[in-house]
Amino acid sequence: MNYTQFSDEELVVMILRGRAEALEALYDRYAGPSYSLALRILGDRGAAEEVVQDAFVTLWRKAGTYDPVYGRLYSWLLRIVRNRAIDELRRQRSPVRNSRSYRPDSESLADPSEAEAIRATELRSVVGGALEELPNDQREVLEMAYLEGLSQREISEYTGVPLGTVKTRTRLALKKLRKSLEPLTRESVDLDGV
Repeated sequence: MNYTQFSDEELVVMILRGRAEALEALYDRYAGPSYSLALRILGDRGAAEEVVQDAFVTLWRKAGTYDPVYGRLYSWLLRIVRNRAIDELRRQRSPVRNSRSYRPDSESLADPSEAEAIRATELRSVVGGALEELPNDQREVLEMAYLEGLSQREISEYTGVPLGTVKTRTRLALKKLRKSLEPLTRESVDLDGV
C-alpha cells in the first residue's frame, strides 16, 4: 500500500490502528522541517535528532490527542518539536544536571559567543511564544514560509487556499507579531544605547 497518497488525518487514524507504515509516511513528510526547527533552537545536530525522534514517538503514542479542529497535524507536530527542544535547553542548563558549566546570567559568562547563544535562544523562545498566540491559519502560513521556505504561491498551491488569502494571512500575522514583540525591540534598543 502506498501511504504517501493519504492525508495527514487518514494517516493518524492508521497510526491509532497500529500501522507503523503510517508513521513512516508522516516521518518522511515532516522530519525535515521538524529537524530544522529543533536545530535552530538547540544549535546541536545530535540533540536536534533526538528531539525529532522523541516528537515522532509522541505522535505514535498520543495520536489520539490530535484534533484537526484546532489546526493541521504539521503545526501540532512542530509545537511538540518546539516544546521538546526548549525542554532540552532547560535540561542542559539545569544547575543540578550540569553544575560546572551553569551560570545564572549571561553577564557572568566569560565567553561572549556563549552569551550571544543564550540570548539568541531566549529570543527564539519569546518569538515562539508570540507565534503560539497567532490564530492557526496565520501561524501556519508563517511556519510554511519561514520554516519550510515556501513562497506564498507554493503555500497557496499546497493548502488550496487562494493566493490573496495567503498574502492577507501573512500580512496580518506579521503585523500581530510586530506588535507583540514591540516591547522586546524597544528593550533591546534601550539596552544597546546604554
